Amino acid sequence: MANKNLTEVTRFVLLGFIDLPEWETPLFLVFLIVYLVTIWGNLGLIIIIQVDVQLHTPMYFFLSHLSMLDACYTSVITPQILATLAKDKMVISYGQCVAQFFFFTICAATECFLLSVMAYDRYVAISNPLLYTVVMSPRRCWSLVAGAYGGGLFGAVLRTTCTFSLFFCENNQINFFFCDLPPLLKLSCSDTANVEIIIVFFGNFVILVNALLILISYLLIIKAVMKMKSSGGRAKTFSTCVSHLTAVALFFGTLIFMYIRSSSGKSLEEDKIVSVFYTVVIPMLNPLIYSLRNKDVKAAFRKVTGRFQVSQTLQN
Repeated sequence: MANKNLTEVTRFVLLGFIDLPEWETPLFLVFLIVYLVTIWGNLGLIIIIQVDVQLHTPMYFFLSHLSMLDACYTSVITPQILATLAKDKMVISYGQCVAQFFFFTICAATECFLLSVMAYDRYVAISNPLLYTVVMSPRRCWSLVAGAYGGGLFGAVLRTTCTFSLFFCENNQINFFFCDLPPLLKLSCSDTANVEIIIVFFGNFVILVNALLILISYLLIIKAVMKMKSSGGRAKTFSTCVSHLTAVALFFGTLIFMYIRSSSGKSLEEDKIVSVFYTVVIPMLNPLIYSLRNKDVKAAFRKVTGRFQVSQTLQN
């Protein structure tokens, strides 16, 4: 190690799906379609929320930030996957790898905190509806969002600093489609034990604490709902949480499977599949989850498209 230092590796080779050469073209088309749908869905949801005054509520304020995060972190990953599939493998510089790791981590960590904030928002709305707009004032909403971004930024700085303090020597081939933690740790020629303890502890702490906060919020929500006299009212009230619960189950389920499950028996191929799910598929599903079952969003969408059709007719 004395004559090897970090500067010897100035670039990495992403092997992507090198074990599936016959699937490269179909996978490229699938990922391209999914990416376009993801961007269109999330940006469309943000625009609808901004345009329709009736959606200017705390719940949709947080939802617009969730959509922005989904659009951002899939944009950090999916173009890289497309480039890797198009060229069989992809060469990226050391700095690009660091930047990709950092921005992906800040988006994913912030989403953890934001989903927790959204659970708290649902608790306040259901337990104290008359004072909801007072408790969830614009100032408090911005403070909660700023806290989510701050937590994500701190986590990204810590994980990135620890990961890239490791030495990367002769082997620069990453058997993955982006610069993620598991393949980078396997690639390093340093003793990664101490770094892994710090990274894994903080990562598990973020996931488990936010999962616990969400669980507590929903236990309090269930308690508040059970106090309602009308069974129809209980069902209608709890239905407002279904979309958020679905998003939480998908996101935290994949994170727990990816980062918290025992390392024994882990395979890089499994990690690839799980990573594709939470970096590519979930950001596409979230706008669908929040719009298909949401009458307010569907009504706002019809209103916005109606205005567009009218303006097009007047122009013609």
